[in-house]
Amino acid sequence: MDRSQKTDAVAALNSTFNEVAVVVVTRNLGMTVAQSTLLRTKMREAGASYKVSKNSLARIALAGTEYEGLSDLLTGPVALATSTDPVAAAKVVAEFAKTNDKIEIVGGAMGSQMLDVEGVKALATLPSLDELRGKLVGLIVAPATKIATIAQAPAAQIARVLSAYAEKEAA
Repeated sequence: MDRSQKTDAVAALNSTFNEVAVVVVTRNLGMTVAQSTLLRTKMREAGASYKVSKNSLARIALAGTEYEGLSDLLTGPVALATSTDPVAAAKVVAEFAKTNDKIEIVGGAMGSQMLDVEGVKALATLPSLDELRGKLVGLIVAPATKIATIAQAPAAQIARVLSAYAEKEAA
């Protein structure tokens, strides 16, 4: 890697750190190319990214961002999982780590809040942003649905009474 490539890599990482809501640091313990590709595919599907970078370049890119505290975690073969959804990256990495012993969660950060391994796993158990939006819409729509049901009930009762009288008269 020459100097201009390193500068570009640092600039790209720095812009990523300024845009994302969460960064999860993982340690790779000899993952195969197929396993790494599978993880990256799952990350892309969840709207997250997974990038292996040189620790020294990542430390330079972290300077001046909210995630500056992650510098201490960047030792050995590590990779960075990032996403704008606060839950997506943690969820995918935690699920992948359950089935693959060659990846280990080291820690992470959500904004300036540093997370240990348990914090990342707790974050992974939270519902995603889309799930929360769905629940919120359901809560907002529920009272309107109940009002509509109650408003229709008297009319339905009158119709049943009239139907019963009509059947009685017909008999």
